[in-house]
Amino acid sequence: MSGRAAEGTIVQVFAANLRARRLELGLSQEALAERAGLDRTYVSSCERGLRNVTLTSLAQLGGALGVEARDLLKADENE
Repeated sequence: MSGRAAEGTIVQVFAANLRARRLELGLSQEALAERAGLDRTYVSSCERGLRNVTLTSLAQLGGALGVEARDLLKADENE
């Protein structure tokens, strides 16, 4: 898999996991952003796979969702 293809895949995995966990907790994008110290529009663009987030943002979002940052990067093994 090329670097660009792998990058696109991990961004989409992250986006899907971020949204799923947020919904699982019953949080709005605004509430998640507030917990993470980020802007709501940033969270929205992350969930749409438009952002290649920094490690700092990944850690902030994981902490706000009560999961390890690495958990937001795990692909669903059933796919």
